[in-house]
Amino acid sequence: MQQKSQNTNLQSEALIVAIKATNEEVLKNLYEENYHKVENYVLANSGTRQDAKDIYQEAFISLWRNIQMDKFFPENEHSINAYLFRIAKNKWLDHLRSCHFKKTVPLMDISENKREEKKESEELSTEDAQFIIEVKKHFQELGENCQELLIRFYYKKESMRTISKQFNWTEASTRNNKYRCIQKLRDLLKK
Repeated sequence: MQQKSQNTNLQSEALIVAIKATNEEVLKNLYEENYHKVENYVLANSGTRQDAKDIYQEAFISLWRNIQMDKFFPENEHSINAYLFRIAKNKWLDHLRSCHFKKTVPLMDISENKREEKKESEELSTEDAQFIIEVKKHFQELGENCQELLIRFYYKKESMRTISKQFNWTEASTRNNKYRCIQKLRDLLKK
C-alpha cells in the first residue's frame, strides 16, 4: 500500500515538473483528458459549447499559471484533474452571476422614472406606496458607499467580485458591507 502511495506521489511530481517545463505532450493530454467533463458541466448549466471552450481555456491557463508559481501542490494523481474542474466550475458560476449573462435593462431618464414611480404608486395599495416612499427616503440617508453598493448589487445585478474590484475590497469585505448597509436601512425603517 505504501509503495502505491509513493508511486502516486512520484507520478504527481513528474506531472508537475512536466507542466512547469511546458511539455506540450503532457499539456495536450491533460487538456484533452479533462475537457469533456467541463463541457458537460457547462452545457448542463445554461451554457453553450463555445462558453465551455472559453471557460475551459481560462481554467486551464489558471491551472498552468498556479503550478508555474507554486500555488498548487497535488496530493495525488487525481488532484490536478479535480483542481482544474473546480477552477472551471467556479469560473462558470462567476460568469452566470455576472451582469453580462443576466438580462439587464438600461436606466431610464429621471423624468420617465418619476412618471413610472407615480404610476406604480397609484397601482399599489396606500400601505405599499407609503413603505416604498419610506425606503426611498431612508435610502438617501445611507452613506454614498452604501447607496452605490446596494444599487450595484440589487439594481444593476453586479457580482460580488465586480463590486469588490470597483471598491478595491475583498469579496468578504463586500459581503460584510452589503449586510451592514441593509441592516442600517432596516434599522432606519424601524424608527
